Amino acid sequence: MIKRKRFGQHFLNSNSIAKSIVSEAKITKNDVVFELGTGLGILTPLLCDKANKVISVDVDKQLIENAKSLFTNIDNLILKLGDGFQIMDSFSIFVSNLPYSKSREAIEWLAKSSFSHGVIMVQKEFAEKLLAKSSKKRKAISVIADHAFEIKIISNVDKNNFSPPPKVDSMILQIVKKNTMKKDLVQIINQIFSYRRKTVKNILKQFNKESVIDKRIDDLSGDEIINLANQILEK
Repeated sequence: MIKRKRFGQHFLNSNSIAKSIVSEAKITKNDVVFELGTGLGILTPLLCDKANKVISVDVDKQLIENAKSLFTNIDNLILKLGDGFQIMDSFSIFVSNLPYSKSREAIEWLAKSSFSHGVIMVQKEFAEKLLAKSSKKRKAISVIADHAFEIKIISNVDKNNFSPPPKVDSMILQIVKKNTMKKDLVQIINQIFSYRRKTVKNILKQFNKESVIDKRIDDLSGDEIINLANQILEK
Protein backbone atom coordinates (compact mmCIF):
# COMPACT_ATOMS: atom_id res chain seq x y z
CA MET A 1 0.00 0.00 0.00
CA ILE A 2 1.39 3.38 -1.00
CA LYS A 3 0.71 6.05 1.60
CA ARG A 4 1.85 9.55 0.85
CA LYS A 5 0.49 13.02 1.50
CA ARG A 6 2.97 15.10 -0.47
CA PHE A 7 0.38 15.79 -3.18
CA GLY A 8 -2.45 16.32 -0.69
CA GLN A 9 -3.99 12.99 -1.69
CA HIS A 10 -5.74 10.42 0.46
CA PHE A 11 -6.54 7.22 -1.41
CA LEU A 12 -10.08 5.85 -1.40
CA ASN A 13 -10.09 2.22 -0.20
CA SER A 14 -13.82 1.41 -0.37
CA ASN A 15 -14.92 -0.57 -3.43
CA SER A 16 -18.59 0.09 -2.70
CA ILE A 17 -18.03 3.87 -2.70
CA ALA A 18 -15.94 3.58 -5.89
CA LYS A 19 -18.81 1.69 -7.57
CA SER A 20 -21.28 4.33 -6.36
CA ILE A 21 -19.17 7.15 -7.85
CA VAL A 22 -18.99 5.39 -11.22
CA SER A 23 -22.72 4.64 -11.16
CA GLU A 24 -23.58 8.29 -10.41
CA ALA A 25 -21.36 9.41 -13.32
CA LYS A 26 -23.94 7.96 -15.77
CA ILE A 27 -21.27 6.87 -18.27
CA THR A 28 -22.16 5.46 -21.69
CA LYS A 29 -20.08 3.85 -24.42
CA ASN A 30 -20.14 7.20 -26.23
CA ASP A 31 -18.32 8.98 -23.41
CA VAL A 32 -14.72 10.00 -22.92
CA VAL A 33 -14.03 10.14 -19.19
CA PHE A 34 -11.30 12.31 -17.69
CA GLU A 35 -10.06 10.98 -14.35
CA LEU A 36 -7.93 13.47 -12.43
CA GLY A 37 -5.76 11.55 -10.00
CA THR A 38 -5.23 7.92 -10.98
CA GLY A 39 -4.15 7.16 -7.42
CA LEU A 40 -4.13 3.45 -6.66
CA GLY A 41 -6.52 2.83 -9.55
CA ILE A 42 -9.65 1.96 -7.57
CA LEU A 43 -11.90 3.91 -9.97
CA THR A 44 -9.95 3.43 -13.21
CA PRO A 45 -11.02 -0.09 -14.32
CA LEU A 46 -14.64 0.60 -13.31
CA LEU A 47 -14.64 3.71 -15.50
CA CYS A 48 -13.08 1.78 -18.39
CA ASP A 49 -15.84 -0.86 -18.19
CA LYS A 50 -18.45 1.83 -18.89
CA ALA A 51 -16.74 4.36 -21.17
CA ASN A 52 -15.58 4.57 -24.76
CA LYS A 53 -12.24 5.92 -23.50
CA VAL A 54 -10.73 6.93 -20.15
CA ILE A 55 -7.93 9.47 -19.82
CA SER A 56 -6.42 9.11 -16.36
CA VAL A 57 -3.80 11.59 -15.19
CA ASP A 58 -1.62 11.68 -12.11
CA VAL A 59 1.26 13.94 -11.09
CA ASP A 60 2.98 11.04 -9.30
CA LYS A 61 5.28 9.00 -11.57
CA GLN A 62 5.23 5.93 -9.31
CA LEU A 63 1.43 5.80 -9.32
CA ILE A 64 1.32 6.01 -13.12
CA GLU A 65 3.94 3.26 -13.45
CA ASN A 66 1.94 1.08 -11.02
CA ALA A 67 -1.24 1.69 -13.05
CA LYS A 68 0.54 0.76 -16.29
CA SER A 69 1.55 -2.57 -14.71
CA LEU A 70 -1.92 -3.21 -13.27
CA PHE A 71 -3.98 -2.34 -16.34
CA THR A 72 -1.96 -3.72 -19.26
CA ASN A 73 -5.04 -5.58 -20.52
CA ILE A 74 -7.30 -2.49 -20.71
CA ASP A 75 -7.19 -1.10 -24.25
CA ASN A 76 -9.46 1.95 -23.80
CA LEU A 77 -7.29 3.51 -21.08
CA ILE A 78 -4.79 6.32 -21.66
CA LEU A 79 -2.51 6.99 -18.68
CA LYS A 80 -0.71 10.31 -18.52
CA LEU A 81 1.90 11.65 -16.13
CA GLY A 82 1.66 15.35 -15.32
CA ASP A 83 -0.53 18.23 -14.27
CA GLY A 84 -4.11 17.38 -15.23
CA PHE A 85 -4.99 21.07 -15.52
CA GLN A 86 -2.56 21.34 -18.45
CA ILE A 87 -4.05 18.42 -20.38
CA MET A 88 -5.77 19.59 -23.56
CA ASP A 89 -7.75 16.43 -24.41
CA SER A 90 -11.49 16.85 -24.84
CA PHE A 91 -13.81 14.81 -22.60
CA SER A 92 -17.51 14.52 -21.83
CA ILE A 93 -17.44 13.35 -18.19
CA PHE A 94 -15.11 14.31 -15.33
CA VAL A 95 -14.52 12.00 -12.35
CA SER A 96 -12.14 12.63 -9.49
CA ASN A 97 -11.42 12.13 -5.82
CA LEU A 98 -9.91 15.61 -5.78
CA PRO A 99 -6.73 16.22 -3.78
CA TYR A 100 -7.75 18.63 -1.02
CA SER A 101 -4.97 21.05 -1.91
CA LYS A 102 -6.17 21.22 -5.54
CA SER A 103 -9.95 21.43 -5.06
CA ARG A 104 -10.32 25.15 -5.68
CA GLU A 105 -8.01 25.08 -8.70
CA ALA A 106 -9.96 22.11 -10.07
CA ILE A 107 -13.33 23.87 -9.79
CA GLU A 108 -11.98 26.99 -11.52
CA TRP A 109 -10.45 24.82 -14.28
CA LEU A 110 -13.70 22.89 -14.72
CA ALA A 111 -15.66 26.16 -14.86
CA LYS A 112 -13.50 27.10 -17.87
CA SER A 113 -13.67 23.63 -19.50
CA SER A 114 -16.27 22.30 -21.90
CA PHE A 115 -17.86 18.99 -20.80
CA SER A 116 -21.25 17.53 -19.91
CA HIS A 117 -21.14 16.50 -16.25
CA GLY A 118 -19.09 14.83 -13.58
CA VAL A 119 -18.80 13.34 -10.13
CA ILE A 120 -16.26 14.68 -7.67
CA MET A 121 -15.32 13.85 -4.11
CA VAL A 122 -14.12 16.80 -2.05
CA GLN A 123 -13.50 17.72 1.56
CA LYS A 124 -16.88 18.30 3.25
CA GLU A 125 -15.96 21.83 4.28
CA PHE A 126 -15.06 22.69 0.68
CA ALA A 127 -18.34 21.20 -0.58
CA GLU A 128 -20.19 23.46 1.85
CA LYS A 129 -18.34 26.47 0.37
CA LEU A 130 -19.43 25.46 -3.13
CA LEU A 131 -23.03 25.13 -1.99
CA ALA A 132 -23.12 28.20 0.29
CA LYS A 133 -26.29 30.25 -0.12
CA SER A 134 -25.78 32.67 2.76
CA SER A 135 -24.00 35.79 1.49
CA LYS A 136 -21.85 35.87 4.65
CA LYS A 137 -20.54 32.34 4.04
CA ARG A 138 -20.26 32.74 0.29
CA LYS A 139 -16.79 32.96 -1.28
CA ALA A 140 -15.65 33.74 -4.81
CA ILE A 141 -15.51 30.00 -5.52
CA SER A 142 -19.17 29.71 -4.41
CA VAL A 143 -20.25 32.24 -7.06
CA ILE A 144 -18.06 30.63 -9.74
CA ALA A 145 -19.39 27.14 -8.96
CA ASP A 146 -23.02 28.28 -8.84
CA HIS A 147 -22.70 30.03 -12.21
CA ALA A 148 -20.86 27.18 -13.91
CA PHE A 149 -22.68 24.13 -12.52
CA GLU A 150 -25.82 22.56 -11.19
CA ILE A 151 -24.51 20.82 -8.05
CA LYS A 152 -26.21 17.95 -6.23
CA ILE A 153 -25.03 16.18 -3.07
CA ILE A 154 -24.77 12.43 -3.62
CA SER A 155 -23.51 11.30 -0.22
CA ASN A 156 -21.22 11.93 2.72
CA VAL A 157 -18.07 9.81 3.02
CA ASP A 158 -16.49 9.04 6.37
CA LYS A 159 -12.74 9.72 6.65
CA ASN A 160 -12.08 6.07 7.52
CA ASN A 161 -12.73 5.11 3.89
CA PHE A 162 -9.31 6.51 2.92
CA SER A 163 -5.67 5.52 3.29
CA PRO A 164 -4.18 7.37 5.03
CA PRO A 165 -7.32 8.69 6.76
CA PRO A 166 -7.65 12.49 6.46
CA LYS A 167 -8.69 14.57 9.45
CA VAL A 168 -12.07 15.41 7.95
CA ASP A 169 -14.97 13.72 6.18
CA SER A 170 -15.64 14.06 2.46
CA MET A 171 -18.66 14.56 0.24
CA ILE A 172 -19.51 13.19 -3.20
CA LEU A 173 -21.06 15.77 -5.53
CA GLN A 174 -22.59 15.52 -8.97
CA ILE A 175 -21.86 18.53 -11.17
CA VAL A 176 -23.71 19.32 -14.39
CA LYS A 177 -22.29 22.03 -16.61
CA LYS A 178 -24.48 25.13 -17.04
CA ASN A 179 -22.06 27.78 -18.30
CA THR A 180 -18.49 27.67 -19.57
CA MET A 181 -16.66 30.65 -18.10
CA LYS A 182 -13.82 32.62 -19.63
CA LYS A 183 -10.54 32.89 -17.72
CA ASP A 184 -10.95 36.68 -17.36
CA LEU A 185 -14.37 36.31 -15.74
CA VAL A 186 -13.06 33.84 -13.14
CA GLN A 187 -10.15 36.18 -12.34
CA ILE A 188 -12.39 39.23 -11.96
CA ILE A 189 -14.77 37.42 -9.60
CA ASN A 190 -11.79 36.53 -7.39
CA GLN A 191 -10.65 40.17 -7.49
CA ILE A 192 -14.12 41.44 -6.59
CA PHE A 193 -14.13 39.28 -3.46
CA SER A 194 -10.77 40.70 -2.42
CA TYR A 195 -12.67 44.02 -2.11
CA ARG A 196 -15.76 42.57 -0.43
CA ARG A 197 -15.77 45.20 2.35
CA LYS A 198 -16.01 48.00 -0.21
CA THR A 199 -19.21 49.23 -1.87
CA VAL A 200 -19.89 48.43 -5.52
CA LYS A 201 -19.21 52.09 -6.30
CA ASN A 202 -15.74 51.86 -4.73
CA ILE A 203 -15.00 48.46 -6.22
CA LEU A 204 -15.66 49.81 -9.70
CA LYS A 205 -13.29 52.69 -9.01
CA GLN A 206 -10.49 50.10 -8.73
CA PHE A 207 -11.16 49.28 -12.39
CA ASN A 208 -11.70 52.87 -13.57
CA LYS A 209 -15.45 52.34 -13.84
CA GLU A 210 -18.28 54.41 -12.36
CA SER A 211 -21.41 53.47 -10.40
CA VAL A 212 -23.75 55.02 -7.85
CA ILE A 213 -24.53 51.68 -6.17
CA ASP A 214 -23.71 51.73 -2.47
CA LYS A 215 -24.39 48.03 -1.86
CA ARG A 216 -21.60 45.73 -0.76
CA ILE A 217 -20.82 42.29 -2.22
CA ASP A 218 -22.74 40.57 0.58
CA ASP A 219 -25.85 42.48 -0.50
CA LEU A 220 -25.70 41.17 -4.08
CA SER A 221 -27.04 37.93 -5.52
CA GLY A 222 -24.73 35.57 -7.39
CA ASP A 223 -26.17 36.73 -10.72
CA GLU A 224 -25.60 40.36 -9.73
CA ILE A 225 -21.95 39.58 -8.94
CA ILE A 226 -21.58 37.90 -12.35
CA ASN A 227 -23.13 40.98 -13.98
CA LEU A 228 -20.77 43.24 -12.03
CA ALA A 229 -17.78 41.18 -13.19
CA ASN A 230 -18.98 41.38 -16.81
CA GLN A 231 -19.43 45.14 -16.43
CA ILE A 232 -15.83 45.44 -15.28
CA LEU A 233 -14.69 43.39 -18.28
CA GLU A 234 -16.50 45.62 -20.77
CA LYS A 235 -14.14 47.84 -22.73
